Amino acid sequence: MMLLMLTMASVQWGAVSLSLGDVWSGDEVARRIVLEIRLPRALLVMLAGGLLAITGAVVQSLFRNPLADPGLIGVSAGAALAAVGWQVAVTLLGGGLLVSLGMPLAAFLGGMLVTLLVMRIAQTTEGISSITLLLAGVAINAMAGAGIAGLKYLSDSMTLRQVTFWLMGNVQGVGWWHVVLLTIVAVVCIPWVLRFASVLNLLLLGEQQAQLLGVDTQKTYRQLVLMTALVVGSVVSLVGMIGFVGLVVPHVIRLLFGPDNRQLLPLSFLLGAGLLLFADLLSRTLVAPAELPIGLITALVGSPVFLLMIRAGRRRAG
Repeated sequence: MMLLMLTMASVQWGAVSLSLGDVWSGDEVARRIVLEIRLPRALLVMLAGGLLAITGAVVQSLFRNPLADPGLIGVSAGAALAAVGWQVAVTLLGGGLLVSLGMPLAAFLGGMLVTLLVMRIAQTTEGISSITLLLAGVAINAMAGAGIAGLKYLSDSMTLRQVTFWLMGNVQGVGWWHVVLLTIVAVVCIPWVLRFASVLNLLLLGEQQAQLLGVDTQKTYRQLVLMTALVVGSVVSLVGMIGFVGLVVPHVIRLLFGPDNRQLLPLSFLLGAGLLLFADLLSRTLVAPAELPIGLITALVGSPVFLLMIRAGRRRAG
C-alpha cells in the first residue's frame, strides 16, 4: 500500500503538479508527462532501490559483516571508473551521442571485470578466502577512486559537471527501455537469490559450521558474489552511484523482523524500493523546477539514520 501511495505521489508531483483528473482526463501534455517521464522513472527507481537493498542483505549475511554493502567487493567502483572513463574519452573525441549509448554498457562491463579480478585475487588452493575478497575489494575501491579523480582532472567543465552528477545518482532522462532491462535482471535474479535464504541462515553460524551442515560454501560464495556483481553493475550502469540503500535497509529490517533471511530478503527489496522512490520524490520537489541528485538525498537521509541505529544498538547491548 505504501509503495502504491508513493508511486501515485511520484506521478502527480514534480516541476509540474498534476491532479488525478489531469491524468485521466485525456490531456495530451499530462499523458506524455506521466507515461513518458514520471511513470518509467518511478518504476526504475523502485527496481533500483529494491535490488540494491536485497543485494546489501545478501552481502551482509554472506560475509557476516553488518557494515558490508554491495559496493564492498569493488563492483560499484569498477562500474563508475569504466563509465567515467568512457564519458571522458568520448567527449574528448567529440562523440557526444556515444556517451548515452555506450556508458551503461561500459559501466556494466567494468563492474563485472573488477568483480572477476577480485575473485581471482581471493582464490586460494582451498577456495575463495572471504577475508582476502574484502581486502581486495577495499584496495580496488581506492584505486578506482584515484582513477576517477584523475579522469575528472582531464575533463572539461561540462564533462566534469555531468560526471559529478552521474556519480551522485542520475535518473534524469530515463525511459521504458531502462525499465525493461532492469526488470529482466530482477525477474532472473530475485527468485534465484531467494532460493539461498536458508543457506545464508546457515552461513550466519560460521563457514565451518555451515560446511558441517552440508553447505558447499565455496560454490555459494562464488555464485552469490557473481550475482551481486550482475545486479549492482546493472543498477549502477543505468542510474549511477547510489549509496546507503544497500547498507541501511537490511539493518532496519533486521531490527524490526529479525535476521531470518527468508523474511529479510523480500522485505529488504520492498523497503529499498519505497525508500529510493521517496528519495527520488524529494529530489524532484525540494528545489523544483531544478533537481537534486538522488544519491545526495539518500546520503543525507541514510547517514543520520545509520548513526541512530548504531546508537540504539549500543544502548541495547549496554
